[in-house]
Amino acid sequence: MIESLSTALPFLNDLPPWVETLVGLGILVSIAWVANFIVKHLLLILGTRWLPRRDISLLPVAARLANIVPALIISRGIVAVPNLPEPLVTVISNVVSASIVLFIGMAISQVLTLVNQLYDRRPDALSRPVKGYIQLLKIILYGGVVLLMIAILMDESPLLLLSGLGAMAAILMLVFKDTILSLVASVQLTSNDMLRVGDWIEMPALNADGDVVDIALHTVKVQNWDKTITTIPTHRLISESFKNWRGMSDSGGRRIKRSIFIDQNGIRFLTDEEQQNLRRFQLLNSYLDRKQAELLEWNSEIEKTGRDGINRRRITNIGTFRAYVSEYLHNNPNIAQDMTLLVRQLDPTSKGLPIEIYCFTNTTSWNPYENIQSDIFDHLIAILPEFGLSSFQEPSGLDLQRGLSGQSHSD
Repeated sequence: MIESLSTALPFLNDLPPWVETLVGLGILVSIAWVANFIVKHLLLILGTRWLPRRDISLLPVAARLANIVPALIISRGIVAVPNLPEPLVTVISNVVSASIVLFIGMAISQVLTLVNQLYDRRPDALSRPVKGYIQLLKIILYGGVVLLMIAILMDESPLLLLSGLGAMAAILMLVFKDTILSLVASVQLTSNDMLRVGDWIEMPALNADGDVVDIALHTVKVQNWDKTITTIPTHRLISESFKNWRGMSDSGGRRIKRSIFIDQNGIRFLTDEEQQNLRRFQLLNSYLDRKQAELLEWNSEIEKTGRDGINRRRITNIGTFRAYVSEYLHNNPNIAQDMTLLVRQLDPTSKGLPIEIYCFTNTTSWNPYENIQSDIFDHLIAILPEFGLSSFQEPSGLDLQRGLSGQSHSD
């Protein structure tokens, strides 16, 4: 670098000192700007050849790296600007040197972001996200950058500054407490495959119920079904429980667990005529044949022993309905036959006798699942009168009105 711009450009000697200084600064800044423009485009050309993917931009990296060259030019060339005080030259040199460290740190940070973008395109990126580790590296990187910048501005050795950090260890632990907890939690979540982007999770304590859209170092973002976003601190996913529905999605089946409450006043034995009438339903033929043979054998034993006829067994409408529901589900193409399928009675309640259906659909998609479930119960509720049964429900105002009208009419 030349010692002075006045030596290279003699016409500056004819100008007033302050004009000479301004012209020198203008020339230096112009050279730095041109260098920035040239270097940035060269880096983009070279980077495009190295990374041919058009969906990933190298501009942020090139912009950060290109800033280093003009900073170097200013750092070396500021001494050639005439009439600048020596202390000011020293300050400018130190500030520019600190800026160079910052630009290098920002460039490395952009490279880490680029690495994360490339990794996210891997097939296993959802199950093994590295965003948290990238963020941790950035924290360490910027911590080192800040330390070096302070050392340069103070004109001290970085090692001297590091030696004074021992006394600040407790403060640093307090400041970075959440980062340390989040790092440990992120490692556990990833290594144990507890959470992936795209998983449906429920965490009632934080009103989270939806899909995981982002897993970062400090937070996990969940888009709820109402399209709101719940942000969960990463460490709380380890310290507290949450439900992950991934197992349901991977199994290919979604559970139906719902009951029909039967009015117990309608439960009774079926007459022979009613049994014959129910044979119209093909699903019941095998059940009725099997049940009649079973009861015939039982009742024959009762007659041989001479016991009271009250001990005779008969076919009930509720049992026949339960058998019909079971056969209906077994013959339904939308129900997974390789998973648990049962129809059972639960404990009677004041609202009737619950007949619970427990089975799995052969799809996990929400809309088809709801349609399948609704179709099943639409059919079962509508067919109850064929068995002499009715579903129970709380009396409404219309029921009370009809009851009162009937009472007045009879009076």
